[in-house]
Amino acid sequence: MSLLGKALSAGSGLKVLATSGVVRPYAPTTLARMGRTLAEWGLGPAGGFAALAVRHPDRPGVVDELGTLTYAEIHRRSNALARALADLGVGAGDGVAIMCRNHRGFVDATLAAAKLGADALYLNTAFAGPQLVDVIAREKPVVVIHDEEFTGLLDGAAIEHRILAWTDAAGGVAATPTVEGLIADGDDADLVPPARHSRLIILTSGTTGTPKGAPRNEAGVDAAIALLSRMPLREGWRTHIAAPLFHTWGIAHLLLAMLLGSTMVLRRRFDPVDALEAVTTERCDSVVVIPVMLQRILALPKETLASYDLSSVKVVASSGSALPGDLAVQWMDQFGDHLYNIYGSTEVAYASIATPTDLREAPTSAGKPPWGTVVRILDAEGGEMPAGEPGRIFVGNGLLMEGYTGGGGKEVVDGLMSTGDVGRFRSDGRLYVEGRDDEMIVSGGENVFPKEVEDCLARHPHVVEAAAVGVDDAEFGKRLRAFVVVDDVGCPEDELKDWVRQNLARFKVPREIVTIEELPRNATGKVLKRDLASWAPQTSTEGGE
Repeated sequence: MSLLGKALSAGSGLKVLATSGVVRPYAPTTLARMGRTLAEWGLGPAGGFAALAVRHPDRPGVVDELGTLTYAEIHRRSNALARALADLGVGAGDGVAIMCRNHRGFVDATLAAAKLGADALYLNTAFAGPQLVDVIAREKPVVVIHDEEFTGLLDGAAIEHRILAWTDAAGGVAATPTVEGLIADGDDADLVPPARHSRLIILTSGTTGTPKGAPRNEAGVDAAIALLSRMPLREGWRTHIAAPLFHTWGIAHLLLAMLLGSTMVLRRRFDPVDALEAVTTERCDSVVVIPVMLQRILALPKETLASYDLSSVKVVASSGSALPGDLAVQWMDQFGDHLYNIYGSTEVAYASIATPTDLREAPTSAGKPPWGTVVRILDAEGGEMPAGEPGRIFVGNGLLMEGYTGGGGKEVVDGLMSTGDVGRFRSDGRLYVEGRDDEMIVSGGENVFPKEVEDCLARHPHVVEAAAVGVDDAEFGKRLRAFVVVDDVGCPEDELKDWVRQNLARFKVPREIVTIEELPRNATGKVLKRDLASWAPQTSTEGGE
């Protein structure tokens, strides 16, 4: 029996769905049509959004810079675009690459591919040209649907067909079809379901080389129940999805909208003031972010923050990287106790969820595993570590990837997949993530994880954000070098070293602390430590500890 079947038979999954407002009475004819739609199209994007067009045809589904689309309009638009893709030769099992920012075109492209049984390959909008060339050569999509701004980046790739999803000037690139044009000229009648359901292929960050493709088949409602079991999202809410839709966290909330009938408020680019404006103007109930977005909002002047009324917001859902320092507490002190932080990865989806209570009591914890999820801490040989002892984090749920599209995958032990992180469960029952297993350095015989040092530095009153990396050292083998972004007051290196020395063991004090204007990040907010590790000082620095 599936995880879903077990949960429903025990009543726990049904209770979660009922509490969220998903399980509710519908007219018999509506219920019958929804059932037929899901039976024909499956529980993925094609079936989920088609069922929404039956369930709530007139409800706003997407609100972006171009206006509002109802769920019925979204359904018809994707029908027309799917036919246009079919005319270009796209069929079941083919690939459709999508390189779009957060707007209706991303949704159109995803649903159109799904209605043909084609795989949607999401390209990171911050990838460099060579990365895109490598990914497209490996995945061989039949069509690339992209925003006009990415035309130059994609010029080196072997692309047979292009479609522009967002054009910056009237008419776009000459002779290149547009999503809006194809939809306007196309037949929006319902299609015949394909013999194969589509997959969503989410790329890893590519911070250590060519990005890998992590495919996902339909997760049904298992994924939704897992999130809803520890995060009180409700049916019919208005949700500002600020996190990139091509990212695991952004696409999760697009898919969650299938179940909750959410109105997705989208903006092409994140700007902290614009985000606050969107949330207040659209009276959003929830906000989906990555941690760096919280940092940038909190960095606004106090008078700016005070000018926005976020009283409509009931959930701020953050994921993508760890919350640094006391960021969680600072956010809740400013806006209220509605912050939830999700720990996971592209490969395992959700491993644990920290609620506002968790973040108040233990700001550095990753919370507890949600419904249907098992997390174990294992040693190098695959044995389980005693409670309180650190080890490698392994996760089991119904959402694990099948393996990378180019071959290979993460280590699996007894059905549990590695996240690539090291952590431990403490006596409070919460998971604590200590860092990437490949980031730990051994300095003078002592194990040091950069994350602990980063959190310590981030708590300094004049440090805005911090990152630490291991660099080669002739005497100790490896040593820590830290990078900080400071406020207008600033802070000398020696004072920052003293701060770390007062809070952590002596061997964890970085030998160098370098002040820079901003940390290098990718489009999902992760710090590019590879760039920091290659940084070369202009002048010699004194020895540290």
